[in-house]
Amino acid sequence: MTEKEENPLVELVKTLVSAGILAIGIRSCVAEARFIPSESMLPTLEIDDRLIIEKISFHFRKPKRGDVVVFSPTDALKEQNYKEAFIKRVIGIPGDVVKVENGTVFVNNQKLTEEYIYEPPNYQYPPVTVPKGQYFVLGDNRNNSLDSHHWGFVPLENLIGRAAVRFWPPDRLGPLDPQPLYPESP
Repeated sequence: MTEKEENPLVELVKTLVSAGILAIGIRSCVAEARFIPSESMLPTLEIDDRLIIEKISFHFRKPKRGDVVVFSPTDALKEQNYKEAFIKRVIGIPGDVVKVENGTVFVNNQKLTEEYIYEPPNYQYPPVTVPKGQYFVLGDNRNNSLDSHHWGFVPLENLIGRAAVRFWPPDRLGPLDPQPLYPESP
């Protein structure tokens, strides 16, 4: 008995459907590409930078101070009609006390070394304790960023993933550097 050859068109459709299912699975569970639409993360991220956002690590570990994260709008942001995802840097993790005083960010009364920011913050922010399951995030362009100092904390369930690698433009290809220096976690 001879094996019947399948129609090339049917083979093509099967291949395209399989590739589509695989691509959707990877994008929803593993990684996705994102672009930077604003100046809120200057100088670390520039407008139109393209990043790979990995979605796996937060299944195995909690977000850390210094992680650059992408998240869905919080309830406070949704009330202001924001629908698109945000990208910011984690400054405070659950239990941390965060404040901004005289152009300096403090976590647990320790000054952060922030050589990566655009300029020191020109605002004051009184001490707040980051609640359980929430994160305090700021843009690296402290004075031009809609972030936690405006609308509060980001719940863990809103986190989409961590910015891992910049793939565009080619002259800035690679991991997001420099890494900030943060006090030891409690």
